Amino acid sequence: QVQLVESGGGLVQAGGSLRLSCAASGIIFSINVMGWYRQAPGNQRELVATITRSGIINYADSVKGRFTISRDNAKYAVYLRMSSLKPEDTAVYYCNARQYSDDYWGEGTQVTVSS
Repeated sequence: QVQLVESGGGLVQAGGSLRLSCAASGIIFSINVMGWYRQAPGNQRELVATITRSGIINYADSVKGRFTISRDNAKYAVYLRMSSLKPEDTAVYYCNARQYSDDYWGEGTQVTVSS
């Protein structure tokens, strides 16, 4: 089992920035993909950004140019730097890690962007 713990959410004004962090622990053999997803009230969970162990990155179109994902393989950690935040970025942000064919999720951290 892999446990994921997120931190860094909060309330910020539109145009502001936040940095989310996620650390993995537990029985870790080889986590290939780590990433961030988000879910706003009434919406399905959606991809924000993912990064592979080798550094291949994928962003949702809605966050390209504003969000930056990074990873520290030695610490089994993934980060999300969010800039130029918009009210529509308001959601619970979930950390995800994929080990072989198993997906693991954090409990989520709330990000609220006020207009």
